[in-house]
Amino acid sequence: MSLAPSAHRFSFSRLDGRGTLNLSAFTGKPVLVVNTASQCKFTNQYEDLQALHAKYADAGLTIIGVPSNDFGQQEPGSATEIGAFCQKNYGVEFTMAGKESVIGATAHPFFKWLVEQKGEDAAPRWNFHKYLLGKDGAIVRYWASVFRPSSDPVIQAIEGALRA
Repeated sequence: MSLAPSAHRFSFSRLDGRGTLNLSAFTGKPVLVVNTASQCKFTNQYEDLQALHAKYADAGLTIIGVPSNDFGQQEPGSATEIGAFCQKNYGVEFTMAGKESVIGATAHPFFKWLVEQKGEDAAPRWNFHKYLLGKDGAIVRYWASVFRPSSDPVIQAIEGALRA
């Protein structure tokens, strides 16, 4: 039996600069990874992400926001500015990774891995692309920016991953 390809081998810096965020720490829990930006028409999805965190964190869901300036230069701020914006405007309590590139040659290895696993269609096309990882670190589903985190397909997949 071969093991499913796993995201658990990847890590991110933390937005607050306090060490490394190892995805292996979430083994046994589903994780929703979202590339984020503060000046985007989808930025209000932070509100939905925070609501998901409030509803499902105790059940085991981890949400990780990954700020990126790759699309429309819509995340120009520093880590301190991004953190303050998220807290002031959306009360973000879920985990925020450090700012990363999510596309192209300079993309963070996690985002390159997504494309290796699922093809070019899995690459973020804009801010707030969402990736649900199962408890084993395998990719369960992914959604484009237009799918709000509160939409039925996203909620159903999260609830399924929590039950799995």
